[in-house]
Parts: sequence; structure tokens; C-alpha cells
Amino acid sequence: MEWSIFEGKWYPEKRWEYLNMWNIKVAEIVEEKILYGVEVNAGASEMELAKLKKHVRSDLEKDLPNEYISILKIMNGLEFNGFILYGIDEEFLEEIPKQPINGLISFNKDWYENEDQKKYLFLGESNSSWYVYDTKKKQYIELDNPSGQEMSKYNNFYKMLENMLSDSLL
Repeated sequence: MEWSIFEGKWYPEKRWEYLNMWNIKVAEIVEEKILYGVEVNAGASEMELAKLKKHVRSDLEKDLPNEYISILKIMNGLEFNGFILYGIDEEFLEEIPKQPINGLISFNKDWYENEDQKKYLFLGESNSSWYVYDTKKKQYIELDNPSGQEMSKYNNFYKMLENMLSDSLL
């Protein structure tokens, strides 16, 4: 995935039709990383996504939400100011990523040591929160880290991502 500047901000190329608040937040992060000579990981390939879907199904007994998959096509994971969006575990990648990736499957396996947390698919985290998808209720939730108490609910992944990115830019 190539990034282009548009009206003074960085955006994923050929993604103008999806331009909204989370894209703008990602662009701000990309801009800041560029200042320090750091690149954001490119989006995942269809083959990499297929491997991830297969292993999430077999290893975690869950299905990936389509909204999360659409973000992985743009950027495969992200780490910024204590915020982490999980990406595809490195053993499923075709190429070495520009930045280390916190793998979705490996982190979920860690969080699943607590039986109560197996109802969630963990998509990311920050210093104080976990960002999850409740696969039974089909709902995106921010949980307090470490208590696991629900803090916020979101209508969709993009709103949750926007909140995560906004917090990381503070």
C-alpha cells in the first residue's frame, strides 16, 4: 500500500472514497512516524488474510469481523504511543514487515488463559484498555485492562478504531 499526501495530510492511495475520521487519524500517525524515519506496515495480501482467517477459525474457534479485515488490507497492525492494533502473526506473512507486528492469534491465546475472556476476540490494546469484539453479541467493546470491565460499546469497528487512534494522538 502506498501513501499519498492530499490537502496536506497522508492517506492510503486509492482509498479516497473511504475517507473518514479514522483515516484522518491514521494519516496523522503516518505523518508523525515519517518525521522520525519510521514507516507504517503495508496492508496484508489476500493470501495472508486467508491464512489468518483459517487459523483464527481453527485455533481460536472464531471468525474475523469484516470491518477488521478491511483495516488489515490498509495497514497490517499498528503500534503508536502505547496503542496497539493487532495484525497478522508473522509466521503467516509473505514478507518481513517494516515494523514488528503484535500478532492477533498469539495475543488472543495469551488473553484466553482467563476462561471468561474466551468470549472475546481481542483486536488491540492500550496501556489502560483492551479493544475487543464480542463474537456472540456481535459488538465492539472497550474493556478496562486489567479488570476486564466493560467501559464503552461501539456500533462498529471503525468507531472503536477512531476512538483508539484519537486516544493515541493525545
